[in-house]
Amino acid sequence: MVDSELVQQVLNGNNNAFRFLVSKYQGLVVHVVGRIVQQQDELEDICQEVFIKVYKTLNRFRGDSKLSTWIAKIAYNTAISHFRKQKRRGEVSYNEQPALIANHNDLELNQKKLEKDEAQKYLLKLIETLPVNYRTVLTLFHLEEFSYKEIEEITGMPEGTIKSYLNRARKILKGKIEKVARLEQTNIFADYV
Repeated sequence: MVDSELVQQVLNGNNNAFRFLVSKYQGLVVHVVGRIVQQQDELEDICQEVFIKVYKTLNRFRGDSKLSTWIAKIAYNTAISHFRKQKRRGEVSYNEQPALIANHNDLELNQKKLEKDEAQKYLLKLIETLPVNYRTVLTLFHLEEFSYKEIEEITGMPEGTIKSYLNRARKILKGKIEKVARLEQTNIFADYV
């Protein structure tokens, strides 16, 4: 089902269509919110809040952008509002790391796969140490594969700022990865540098 039909079905009161919309965009919302809000229990509540807002304001979706961009913007704005409230109350701790989900079911993975998984997990941890704006644009661009224009639409940041943040984030990550590679004398990050 294309997004325009999906929106129309939801607006017509089809609850199954809304369930489908949630399942289709749940990963996107978790990615966007998860780069800003790092506490797992709050992440779930905020994601739920995002979809409540989507449901209540879907009649305002004009189709000027992709539905994914519109939903990502709601997710971004909701998460940023939550982050700012936490910051004002002094509840933000930059030492907190989100729980990373690892697949431990298949213990017979070969060494290359294990190394790649470890490198990816470590890379995610490194991304979490970046300032909130850097990790947000990095996630939207590389993980969610939004264009500069779409990221500008979602975040309200000018394209030049987005490019600057991406460049700075990449340089920071590259420096951290190279340092770890030197210290550990490993090349498991070869795909990322």
